[in-house]
Amino acid sequence: MSPPPILTIAGSDSCCGAGVQADLKAISALGGYALNALTSVVSETPGRVSLVRLLEAELVSDQIRVLFEGYPIAAAKTGMLGGRAQVEAVVESWSALAAAGLPLVVDPVMVATGGGKLLQDDAIEAVRLRLLPLATVITPNMDEAGVLWGRAVRTLEDMLVCVKELAAEYGTAVLLKGGHLEGEAADVLCTKGELNWFTSPRITGVQTHGTGCTYSAAIATGLGRGLPLEEAVASAKKYVSAAIADYYVWDGGHGSVHALNHLKNSSL
Repeated sequence: MSPPPILTIAGSDSCCGAGVQADLKAISALGGYALNALTSVVSETPGRVSLVRLLEAELVSDQIRVLFEGYPIAAAKTGMLGGRAQVEAVVESWSALAAAGLPLVVDPVMVATGGGKLLQDDAIEAVRLRLLPLATVITPNMDEAGVLWGRAVRTLEDMLVCVKELAAEYGTAVLLKGGHLEGEAADVLCTKGELNWFTSPRITGVQTHGTGCTYSAAIATGLGRGLPLEEAVASAKKYVSAAIADYYVWDGGHGSVHALNHLKNSSL
């Protein structure tokens, strides 16, 4: 049988550790057929964003339209969208083309791991008001959740209150990732008021990027393969934790360079 087509709508990462390239690896490793609609091109390496160029909104829309016309898309995710025009192009295309109930994972990418800004200020409101209500599940990290919530998320207790309030505000499931806390890597999913924790041992000494992209792509692939949301998140958590644990390392011109290993552990 042919694998389910999974669409990622996100930016291109020149070092292929994050963005669309990370998504394509994860989707392929986990049994989907990866499709992509580019929103931007980013010149970067782990820890450093050098240059960002946004693609025209018309091109973003046309990529999505052509892919929906050509493939029976089973699920999709969004990552870096960049600007208001790009966000609106995604919203309008999804609203016009996606069948009711088609799974959409929204990773509200705002800042790269190295600190580079990946979402323009005027795009944040478009994400909040127009994109997030379309999502099956939203997957913010603690910093992104703080922007959406309006105050900082610093503790496990903050995570519990924040995830409930965001889920109620946007009328959808929210997976709040606690990767910035000490101790176990703990994420909490709020679905219809119910909370589920997903934990894994924290892996220290790894300085890579793309974990959020990989996580959301893995969730989308699980949903596209017919898994319930909780099972898709659990499987994605296991996969991304293994990709971190089995990371690659090289000596580069600016010191040690790390990258996720997307391909070693390739089963849900």
